[in-house]
Amino acid sequence: MDMRWSPEELAFRDEVRDFLADKLTDEIRECGMLMTSVYADHERSMQWQQILYEKGWAGPAWPKQYGGADWTPVQRYIYTVERVRAGAPPVSPMGIQMCAPALLGFGTQAQKDFFLPRMLTGEHFWCQGYSEPGAGSDLASLQTSAADDGDFLICNGQKIWNTHANVANWGFFLVRTGKYDRPQKGITFLLIDMNTPGVSVRPIISYTGEHLQNEIFLDNVRVPKANVIGEIDQGWTVAKYLLEFERGGVAYAPELQVRLDQIVDAARETPTGGGGTLMDDPTFAVQIAAARVEINALEAFEFRVMNAEGRGDVPIAAASAMKIRGTELQQLTTELGMRVAGRYAMAYQPAAGLPGGPVTYPHQPDYIGPQFAALAPLRYLNERAGSIYAGSNEIQRNIIAKALGL
Repeated sequence: MDMRWSPEELAFRDEVRDFLADKLTDEIRECGMLMTSVYADHERSMQWQQILYEKGWAGPAWPKQYGGADWTPVQRYIYTVERVRAGAPPVSPMGIQMCAPALLGFGTQAQKDFFLPRMLTGEHFWCQGYSEPGAGSDLASLQTSAADDGDFLICNGQKIWNTHANVANWGFFLVRTGKYDRPQKGITFLLIDMNTPGVSVRPIISYTGEHLQNEIFLDNVRVPKANVIGEIDQGWTVAKYLLEFERGGVAYAPELQVRLDQIVDAARETPTGGGGTLMDDPTFAVQIAAARVEINALEAFEFRVMNAEGRGDVPIAAASAMKIRGTELQQLTTELGMRVAGRYAMAYQPAAGLPGGPVTYPHQPDYIGPQFAALAPLRYLNERAGSIYAGSNEIQRNIIAKALGL
């Protein structure tokens, strides 16, 4: 495997750099630079998605016939590297990166023609309805029901930890349409208009004051069977396919490399009692070097996956492996960031960042200590969830063990 970019790939990198330099406004760049979780400020993220849509880049992996860019895995990787370095925010993954692959893989032509264009423009903004109070990591135990009623399914139940359900006008849900010998059977993948009578959303406000998560209640919600993706009772297959994109559809290493660079830059500006900076501390320097080695190893693995994907031969359980190492290293970098922040991390300053949803406090550009130190504890606390969401890392290890026949 040749890990050098080809002349065509280098030309694409230059095109991306020029585009970012031309189109990335200060306001949108600030949104990307002050993120405290995996989600950017909703309004500015949607502005950025519109810019990408006008360029034809809103759906990087989509086929061109549906308005996508049809980029190769390498092009998508290059774009991610340049986006993170430039400070551009990501677009919300729920529609374009998660529901869209399920539609492309299992949807009817009518479903693709209706939903995909509206995902790209942002007319439809999506949320996910998977987890329930009694069905988190053990997702197959979900109990939200969908009873047959002619051309409709009547849905009743509760979903939880639904990111951006408060602003979404569509959601993709897993519902139980039958009971069989295995809990994975009898689950259906269903698209629900969030404005349908009987759908209600209740906010879950985090300790940081952010409103990202929600509960969704379905009370006799009538959903056309035309909104079923795949076949009734066979939604587990669709869900597993989608989870591959949630767990490993985006490379982790580009952002991790930039994060570590930012930590090193901040450490070089952080004085110590001996007259030098934190980067002069041998113990801390070894920790930085060890983190760099781990991130480089992950990057090499992601290159291998890209190479295999280009041949149509993705390694077994690659998405699970990427999810485990990616989220573990995300947490590691925030721990190093806390070391740099030092005593300033004790001053909890949630208004220093720009989170991905409404907050109970306004953003404040003035804070105690350096900006990096003000953001460090916010990112540290948010990344604690990384090894839990999208299937806990313990579940991912079980998937890998099963794939290897262990």
